[in-house]
Amino acid sequence: MKSTYKLFSWYFKRSALPYWIILLLDCLIIYVSSVFVYWLYFGGAVLQQHFYPLLHSMLLYLAVCIVCFRVFNTYSGIIRYSSFVDLQRVAYANISALLLVVALHYAVYRMPSHTFAHLTTRHLLLTFLIATAFMWAERVLVKILYDVVSDKERAQKVFIYGVHDGGVALAKSIRSQRPTRFILKGFISPQEHLSHHMLMGVKVYNNNEELQEALEKQHVKAVLISPIRKREFRNDQDLQDMLIAKGIKLYMVEEQVQETKDGKLPEALALKEVSVEDLLPRDEIEVDMESVARALAGKRVLITGAAGSIGSEIVRQVADSKPAAMMLIDQAETPEHDIRLMMQKQYAEVPAETIVTSICNPVRMEKIFSEFRPDYVFHAAAYKHVPMMEDNPGEAILNNVYGTKVVADLSVKYGAQKFVMISTDKAVNPTNVMGCSKRICEIYVQSLNKKISETSESSENSERSESSEKKTQFVTTRFGNVLGSNGSVIPLFREQIKKGGPVTVTDPNIIRFFMLIPEACKLVLEAGTKGNGGEIFVFDMGNPVKIAELAKRMIRLSGAQGVEVKFTGLRPGEKLYEEVLNDMESTKPTFHEKIRIASVREYDFDEISRDIDQLIETARTYDDMTIVKAMKLIVPEFKSNNSKYEILDKKD
Repeated sequence: MKSTYKLFSWYFKRSALPYWIILLLDCLIIYVSSVFVYWLYFGGAVLQQHFYPLLHSMLLYLAVCIVCFRVFNTYSGIIRYSSFVDLQRVAYANISALLLVVALHYAVYRMPSHTFAHLTTRHLLLTFLIATAFMWAERVLVKILYDVVSDKERAQKVFIYGVHDGGVALAKSIRSQRPTRFILKGFISPQEHLSHHMLMGVKVYNNNEELQEALEKQHVKAVLISPIRKREFRNDQDLQDMLIAKGIKLYMVEEQVQETKDGKLPEALALKEVSVEDLLPRDEIEVDMESVARALAGKRVLITGAAGSIGSEIVRQVADSKPAAMMLIDQAETPEHDIRLMMQKQYAEVPAETIVTSICNPVRMEKIFSEFRPDYVFHAAAYKHVPMMEDNPGEAILNNVYGTKVVADLSVKYGAQKFVMISTDKAVNPTNVMGCSKRICEIYVQSLNKKISETSESSENSERSESSEKKTQFVTTRFGNVLGSNGSVIPLFREQIKKGGPVTVTDPNIIRFFMLIPEACKLVLEAGTKGNGGEIFVFDMGNPVKIAELAKRMIRLSGAQGVEVKFTGLRPGEKLYEEVLNDMESTKPTFHEKIRIASVREYDFDEISRDIDQLIETARTYDDMTIVKAMKLIVPEFKSNNSKYEILDKKD
């Protein structure tokens, strides 16, 4: 048995058989079929007597067959990959050959029997029927043998998580893949009543000891997750931990792969190995992107921070909405160059200009606004790294606060329809300079919106109509950490694991909220386009994630051995948990279940504007203590944590 297996393995590792060998095999099958039919009708004695006349006849007929084989390309394909189409070609070639041979045999029939055998139409018909069946069997047998050999050598034994339509469609897809990548050995169902059922010839298991035994006994190397069962799998932490601990790889269908109308998945199935981002428990977020596209279609859109993690995704999603033109601004040259190349390659039909400049350059920004005159402004530019801003509060104010003021004021001056500011959960009860700087930005744009509205309402009726058309609406969006953003913990942990560790976590109890970048940006666009101005929209970030557990899970998922988690202590300005709403705030529902409106303290624009102008002047002194003290006067809830600025919070 082993020698037979080695023979087939040797053959299937070689190049495909030469075409002429396949042609000879097909010709041999036709000849042997004719001999069998002749023996069936006349017996062995007559066959022996007329062996050479029969040989002469079949050589003549085979010349016709070879022509038909060539016309229908029956031997030009690789036989190990034969499909139903190849079997059709064989049938068409043999039917054509039969018709030509029947026409030819009338001339042959009149010749002496010692030269050619006298075959009838019935003999020829039966010969080609038998030959066709054997030629089909030849191709099917080679294909089966190839599949068996390739299965044993390369394919992974897998279980599929999920049954019913999604799991069955996935199973059918992997079974039809060539070359074979996966061998289905069982299903895992989150529904207990399906346990021990048979599906597609394999057993269905639940997450229990029997499943663990089956995985080991059948040498399962991977689990494929059904597209419609991803949510259940994400929330089953115990199953994930068990599979990861056993070194079993996890695969999910790529996000862009969709089922067809009949519930099937495409044959060229795109499966990706699961990353930790895919396993974080969260609810799927549905956004009405059609209404967003209608709002942005034909509009002129300006995006600051366009080369950043959030800004670049907003760029892509806005470009999908077919805007009239886009102005993309960032001070980072290389990432901005990448955005330019991306727009040229993927959105060549969208007029887009990429500019390298700082939002703190009022002269350049004035020129951009006066020439471009945007309808929508998405303001994503900001310094965001907490430890860096804790050491550089002057830069935090000049870039985040002054930059926001420049862009906001120009949006009003040049009649932008909407100004959408990207804020952060760190602006709620801030404990660091970065979070406080973003809270000051929120205060400025919200008070500016209120000032514009009050001015509009106090105008005379004729003027009110014109003013209401041109006034800028300011909308703020708050959310937590986004998965995979520049400088976030996941890319950092991944790099540390690759180097063998240790993986550094600041505190064993630190937790954070996470959201996918595309989901966060969709919510930003929906809130921005549907907001009426003055709102601070907060996003439902789902359940918080313990960072220490995230690090351990990433280590297990990577398969790395001996990588430790090292706790380094909270960084300056960092707190154990982030909030999305201030304790004094309440929320109101909106047009989307994941978006709510925060009811926050309102500020008088004239007063806050003077305070902010003074803060900006103070920032230019680069006196850290004086700057932070001024920030705390504007945002009284700003209490420094694990920072040198804690001294400013102490009462005399």
